[in-house]
Amino acid sequence: MSPAPESLTPLLLAGAPESLHDTLRSAPTLETLLTELLDQGRAAWPTVALAPAALLHHVGRHLRAEGTPLDALKQLHAADVYLACACAQGEPQALRLFERHVLQKAAARLSRHLAAMVDEVLQVTRQRLLLGVHGGAPKIAEYSGRGSLGGWVRIVASRIGGELLEQAGRHEQTATPPEALEQLLSRDDPERDVLQAHSRQALSESLQAALATLSERERALLRLHHLHGLTMDRIATLYAEPRSSVARHVAQARERLLKQTHRELAARLKLDGREVESLLGLVQSRLDLSLHRLMG
Repeated sequence: MSPAPESLTPLLLAGAPESLHDTLRSAPTLETLLTELLDQGRAAWPTVALAPAALLHHVGRHLRAEGTPLDALKQLHAADVYLACACAQGEPQALRLFERHVLQKAAARLSRHLAAMVDEVLQVTRQRLLLGVHGGAPKIAEYSGRGSLGGWVRIVASRIGGELLEQAGRHEQTATPPEALEQLLSRDDPERDVLQAHSRQALSESLQAALATLSERERALLRLHHLHGLTMDRIATLYAEPRSSVARHVAQARERLLKQTHRELAARLKLDGREVESLLGLVQSRLDLSLHRLMG
């Protein structure tokens, strides 16, 4: 004789407001509703592993003290809340499916004035939704399931796009050298101090021009890695891609940046190859050290 299935109600109560406990316990159809919720999520995303306790705690946490909790449960977007909860748990397959079925579709529906910065909007959206800050839960854990996940993500992405447009110079990706590259040329660097003023300016301008030749994705990867200091594992989580693939793309972007900077320096300063290599070494050595430290 097989054991009776475990009751799902206590799993929901663990996350629900205490003021709703009596109402939920007395609801005769609650177990059926919770079973259907779990089954619908599993049917929609059969390759995503999510414990019932995690899902129902998430659902319970978002039940409102006002209103009828059973009606709220009936109206949930079960498949969406299942996927969002799994993403909040960091489940790898859920992150890949979220990227393909939710985030990319949201990007396709952003307003036209954000078309030139879609990759940056997606980068920041991934970072806010999928990575917790200071040990906290990712923002996607705030999704309640009352509306569609796609619509919720589009709203988040649109707001982020508006924020980026409002920031001075952010809609012009190469208006000024990025902070990460400015840090490579910091004023307290004794090697840099020996450079003549015109060489320092040429190096900064060359980096700026070289950055403009990179794709939006390459700039986003370098910004995440060098400016924000994210490891390859963290970036791989953001993009729902294998770590090895992300590491390769970051390295390729760095190489393209250095090669183009080399060309720009040679043209601006009329130097031969050896002199350019010496000047560029100040930048390259720091990029290499950063890559070694963060990839290790």
